[in-house]
Order: sequence, then structure tokens, then C-alpha cells
Amino acid sequence: MLLFLFTHILDTALILVGPVWYNKIIAIYRLPLFGVMEIGLFAAVLYHALNGVRVILVDFWIPSIERHTQMFAIQMVLFALIFLPVSWIMLGHTLHGGAH
Repeated sequence: MLLFLFTHILDTALILVGPVWYNKIIAIYRLPLFGVMEIGLFAAVLYHALNGVRVILVDFWIPSIERHTQMFAIQMVLFALIFLPVSWIMLGHTLHGGAH
């Protein structure tokens, strides 16, 4: 996620150099490799968000400590239920050259 953030800051700063350079860099992001990397980024952010909710529940709801294993299983089911359809849509855009 840090690499993505750094890259985003860098490519946005290129607008100061000129629109030609900015457009060249943005065109690179249309390559299929970057589409697959976006899916990986989505997976990382989604997992991080769901895990954060689970950790908050364990930290602030004492009875949940005894059920952390079940909560992790629920987290992973939610991850799959969200990730699979969204990544399928993202992959379709990547393979067919759609906008990201």
C-alpha cells in the first residue's frame, strides 16, 4: 500500500512538469499488469479494513475474546464474499481495456 501511495504522489506531482509527462505516466497504468496490481491492492485494503473491525471488536467487546477464531472465520467469509465479485469486475475491466 505504501508503494502505491508513493507512486500516486509521484505521478500526481508530474502535472507540475507538464501535461505531456503526466499523460505518458497515466497511459502506463492502463497496462494489464497494473490492473492485476490494482486487484492485489484492493485485496490488501479490504483485508486490512475487515481485520481492523475484528481487532476493534476484540479490544472493546470483552466476550469476543473467547470467539476470536470464529470472528476470524467470519472475517474471511466476508472477505471472499466482497473480494470475489469486485475482483471479477476489475479483472473484466483490465482484460477489456476499460477505465480503472
